[in-house]
Amino acid sequence: MLHVPDDSVLVLVDFQTRLMPAIHDGASVAAQAVRLGRIARIFEVPVIGTEQSPLRLGESVSEIKGLCSDTVTKDHFDACADGLADALPAERNSVIVAGCEAHVCVLQTAFGLLRSGRKVTVVSDAAGSRKTVDREAAIGRLGANGVEIATVEMIAFEWLGSSRHPRFRDVLQLIK
Repeated sequence: MLHVPDDSVLVLVDFQTRLMPAIHDGASVAAQAVRLGRIARIFEVPVIGTEQSPLRLGESVSEIKGLCSDTVTKDHFDACADGLADALPAERNSVIVAGCEAHVCVLQTAFGLLRSGRKVTVVSDAAGSRKTVDREAAIGRLGANGVEIATVEMIAFEWLGSSRHPRFRDVLQLIK
């Protein structure tokens, strides 16, 4: 399935200040999520964040928080159990998910979104875990269970659709 901006919503899961230092290659994972969020903003794709127990793990890192129009505070690992599905625009069916930890909150949220009837894509280069083995197992398990796996560039170019898109140069600047 190709993604189109008018049917997409981006969910940035738990990019929190006390969690990110423990994530393997966390700076790169967060940078990719910020890039994806900025591209989403170019296309007016809604960006929703989540925060797992923010009193313990802190709020989302400022660059991520600034991209989100709404943030769902949660205690469940599946953000849908704390209202994420209800926070998503009803007219948008395609949910693109990035975040931490891939094998816990990203995986359980993606499965929750599937159960709610949404099409779900996890962005692998913007998803991280403390251990690479956990991240890789999560990506494999998600893909084997109906979640599409993509990268930031895949999503960006799908949203563009053509090099003649009026925002092509703006997006290209974020990709390079």
